[in-house]
Amino acid sequence: MEPSSRPRALLSVYDKTGIIEFAKGLDSLGYELVSTGGTARKLREAGLDVIGVSDVTGHPEIFDGRVKSLHPAIHGPLLCRLEKEEDAQGLKDLGYPMIEIVACNLYPFSDAAAIEPPLDDLDLLEMVDIGGPTMVRASAKNHLNVVIACNPGDYSSIIDELKSGSVSLETRRNLALKAYEHTATYDSAISNELAGRWNGLPEESDDTEEQSRRLPATMTVAAHRKLHLRYGENSHQAAALYVDPGAVEGETLVTAKVEGNKAMSYNNYSDADATLRLCRSLSTDEWPETPHACVIVKHNNPCGAALGKTQLEAYEAALASDPESAFGSIICVNEPVTVEFAEALGSLFVEVLMAPAYEEGAKEILMEKKNRRVLTINSPNNRLAPLPRKTVRKPIEGGWLIQTEEAPVIDWSKAKVVTDVAPTEEQIASMKFAVRVCEQVKSNAIVMVQGLATVGIGPGQTSRVEAVRIAARRAGERGKGCVLASDAFFPFKDGIEQAAEAGAAAIVHPGGSIRDQEVIDEANARGISMLFTGHRLFRH
Repeated sequence: MEPSSRPRALLSVYDKTGIIEFAKGLDSLGYELVSTGGTARKLREAGLDVIGVSDVTGHPEIFDGRVKSLHPAIHGPLLCRLEKEEDAQGLKDLGYPMIEIVACNLYPFSDAAAIEPPLDDLDLLEMVDIGGPTMVRASAKNHLNVVIACNPGDYSSIIDELKSGSVSLETRRNLALKAYEHTATYDSAISNELAGRWNGLPEESDDTEEQSRRLPATMTVAAHRKLHLRYGENSHQAAALYVDPGAVEGETLVTAKVEGNKAMSYNNYSDADATLRLCRSLSTDEWPETPHACVIVKHNNPCGAALGKTQLEAYEAALASDPESAFGSIICVNEPVTVEFAEALGSLFVEVLMAPAYEEGAKEILMEKKNRRVLTINSPNNRLAPLPRKTVRKPIEGGWLIQTEEAPVIDWSKAKVVTDVAPTEEQIASMKFAVRVCEQVKSNAIVMVQGLATVGIGPGQTSRVEAVRIAARRAGERGKGCVLASDAFFPFKDGIEQAAEAGAAAIVHPGGSIRDQEVIDEANARGISMLFTGHRLFRH
């Protein structure tokens, strides 16, 4: 093919949003359009003249299109440093026209990985783009000479700058950075998905050695910024919200529909995450007669949680646990919000309310209160999805800590009654509920419950006995005859003494202290039943 004097643009995109308009804009500016496969067909259907990549390379696509752009006729122009005389002359000697504009985005690997039922490995690997990332990286590397567009949202601004004469260095750098972020996110999604597939575990595995296989040899994090937040935990800190590539729209906190008169803050999202985690943990078939869950969280700690036969019943029980702390809280329910519940909230200052749906008229009632945010998080059966098994990361100086996290995996058939008095069936049901709540409370954690509702919570204390005192003070008279749960063993009998004074009739905790017998003896002396689970629930 004879070299053309027209500037050349290469368009090869999976996401074809806006590509016709972009191509028409380039065409009107005198650009010669080169394209591949489905992109070329779409452009031709729009009436545009397009040169096929095979016409440029002089080589047909092979292996069902697996190899088409990997050729010096493409990558020579993309990597040619025009500012270097030898490069410019070399490209001219080869007869390859320079490519000045590239639009390229990649096969949707994350979407393919999320398909249910899952694709088998070979079909999934077909969604690993090879030529695209190479083209993107080459263009970004040579951004002084090549403008790379991976995001359709950038097309119009590129056209505007071209119309004014040329694309600025600042824009070129920003686009190159976006390109590298695009390929980094892509590679991260591939490595994380394959690590999960090839190093994954049966869903019910509770063996820590087997769980360790889920911890990657190399930690890769790739998330795109969704929005800037007003500030971080405090007004002098900057903050933003990032979205994981695997997050399903409307089914995760970061993709939830947000409505209200005020944007979500950093602290709102942090507290909402803790609220959602506990509400999902309680949304199981374990308590079929009380399917409605309501959780109230303040500063990352539950101040009330309850199950009820109705939504209003669950809310009123959760609120009664600590109505003072509920001021400025986050509330989550696991069923569509009723008008009755919305009216019951009244003037209570609630930062955020989360639910899978809202009855007609409920949102209008909720939003009568200024600055109240309303979030909708969908799930297939209109209930909040179960807590997923995952790994969580915590940054520390110079690195990261990574651990597995899942809902409590306690085999209650193996729990041991260690006192003379055994807990009743009703108390065991309360213990199971209390443990679920306790798992989401910052350590040291104490939870006191009556039936399937908290009456007192002692969170985040450096002394376990002090956590008991706080829970008891909040419970007051409602502590009489309660079930008490602790996230770890009692190191001394003083915790049992305080629990007894508060009125606890039954206690559940992991056990495992060298003073377990001292603790058991104190419980026996007080007529308290006690169960050891053997499962510690620290949350720091």
